[in-house]
Amino acid sequence: MGCCVSKFPPTETHPEKEKLQNQGAVQLVGGGRAPPPSASAAAAGGGAETGVTSSGVPSFCEFSFADLKAATNNFSPDFIVSESGEKAPNVVYKGRLQNRRWIAVKRFPKLSWPDPKQFAEEAWGVGKLRHRRLANLIGYCCDGDERLLIAEFMPNDTLAKHLFHWERQTIEWAMRLRVALYIAEALEYCCTEGRPLYHDLNAYRVLFDEDGDPRISCFGLMKNSRDGKSYSTNLAYTPPEYLKNGRVTPESVIFSFGTVLLDLLSGKHIPPSHALDMIRGKNIILLMDSHLEGKFSTEEATIVVGLASQCLQYEPRERPNIKDLVATLSPLQPKSDVPSCVMLGISKHEESPPTPQRPLSPMGEACSRLDLTAIHQILVTTHYRDDEGTNELSFQEWTQQMRDMLDARKRGDFAFRDKDFKTAVDCYSQFIEVGTMVSPTVYARRSLCYLMNDQPDVALRDAMQAQIVYPDWPTAFYMQSVALAKLDMHQDAADMLKDATGLEEKRQKGGRPS
Repeated sequence: MGCCVSKFPPTETHPEKEKLQNQGAVQLVGGGRAPPPSASAAAAGGGAETGVTSSGVPSFCEFSFADLKAATNNFSPDFIVSESGEKAPNVVYKGRLQNRRWIAVKRFPKLSWPDPKQFAEEAWGVGKLRHRRLANLIGYCCDGDERLLIAEFMPNDTLAKHLFHWERQTIEWAMRLRVALYIAEALEYCCTEGRPLYHDLNAYRVLFDEDGDPRISCFGLMKNSRDGKSYSTNLAYTPPEYLKNGRVTPESVIFSFGTVLLDLLSGKHIPPSHALDMIRGKNIILLMDSHLEGKFSTEEATIVVGLASQCLQYEPRERPNIKDLVATLSPLQPKSDVPSCVMLGISKHEESPPTPQRPLSPMGEACSRLDLTAIHQILVTTHYRDDEGTNELSFQEWTQQMRDMLDARKRGDFAFRDKDFKTAVDCYSQFIEVGTMVSPTVYARRSLCYLMNDQPDVALRDAMQAQIVYPDWPTAFYMQSVALAKLDMHQDAADMLKDATGLEEKRQKGGRPS
């Protein structure tokens, strides 16, 4: 799921896209071959399968807006993960694709990138980067005025959360040194790949992956808009040369790195000018985070303080280069054999939500038992009551073709009722292919037909399509849970059953029936 046909004329080729095309097709998870990016086409009703690189990161591609709406539950506020929530200038959502991969989706304000070609070229430039120290960019979307970036999702919060808003424990000294090194290594990699400019590097841009390892967000490698500001933080933390000319340079990135070093040292977001006054007055101990309770090496802290001071020099030419930063920080790793998750005090992998304990509805019970016969009876009884409001047709649309399409659905309904599932698939497919009406119920019924014919993969696709048509429909989630269980993805099936149960409970308290 994910890739779709590019919106640009076929005669145009993006420079980065052309370079990737020349490298040939990439290997897919299932052993097939994925076409070059420009040739990626939407599979019928489901989107093209995304290739995966040797590092396990999906190949960069274009996503459809419909896929992203489904992944984020129609951009629900409950899925927002960016600081300041909906008030942020560029809201970031978490989402989950049809293949169960979690993603981060950055949605830009309207008209921030008016030229879709320019936005796509910028995205392709960042999308070619692949490194274990980056939260890698895996795709983009241009649809009308919509501009979105899609990246790997990092489940264990930001450096800002762990430094400034921690609940159980602060970050220990050895982990802070690791964070500093990993950020420097990420920036060094970007420099070697010709992307030395990172916009607004700060503690909110540093994310922790499922193993607790820090990475920097790939979103910072693109500006927030074509002509927009590169820094959104307080002016006190902005490189002085940027305040003069509004330009970001590699030296500006080093200055921002220095502000992150101050965050790691102090555990607070203090203005660089104030910190430099403390450093000049040799008040290093006062600068250090009191929550460390003295559990740090004074020698190591002195080196890091000195490095921060060099990075924050007023004159850009007096700041160290990125290779110097890596060389200085590499020896300062006292617990190199201890996993990051242990030092952060987190579980190594994102904890799977437990199976719901609330009483299940008849549909929920049938799905939990994988009782296809009971599910069939429920769908027959429910009929099309959940399709209300999903179609608004004018009088002019009631053509002969429309009558033929409804007749195909009616024949499918008779076949479905009589458990002639092969005929039902054929009739429902005729209805869907016309495309004048969309019906979540038809997708759910055809999904069950596929399950009855032992085709859980296409059944899952239809259940996902039902969710796209009707994002909060519990039945769509229930059908996905059954298909996932049939595919032996039992934990994912349990997660989906929980989501379905929650939606059904919510709707029973007030809303459309499920």
